[in-house]
Amino acid sequence: MPNYPANPASRSTARVYLALGSNVGDRQANLRQALRLLNESGIFVVKTSSLYETEPLDYLDQDWFLNSVVEAETQRKPLTLLRTLREIEKKMGSKKPFAKGPRLIDLDVLLYDAETINTPELQVPHPRMLERRFVLVPLAEIAPNLHHPSWPWDATEMLFRTSDQSEVRKFEP
Repeated sequence: MPNYPANPASRSTARVYLALGSNVGDRQANLRQALRLLNESGIFVVKTSSLYETEPLDYLDQDWFLNSVVEAETQRKPLTLLRTLREIEKKMGSKKPFAKGPRLIDLDVLLYDAETINTPELQVPHPRMLERRFVLVPLAEIAPNLHHPSWPWDATEMLFRTSDQSEVRKFEP
């Protein structure tokens, strides 16, 4: 196992929350590989949620997803972080033939510290995260009291109040 350097306290690190999802191939192995590649890329995973099996939304004619949320630390700036996530997806062979369709791995930036970012390439908080149980359930598991300045409530209350009623169940392999 490679030896990864710890984040030096003297450098500025950001606390980020990322969503991971897969519904093609060995979903669990895909998520494990993505976690390994995150750490190798300088995105140091601090906490990982349980895995959740979730029904597809928007485009329904596809297999169920396996999802999780991670809390991580990184010295990467927001757009560099996003580009790193896209590089990991590409390295793993993930292709997105169309929006909301099947994917080997999908990595999304949910939160970047307490920042609000609105560029054509990146929106933080993720614009649909509060409407998605497959994000809110694992997020509330690892950070129940997390509160972004743009939210009226913490993660647990946001989950309680979401209108999304899609099925999200803990994955038991």
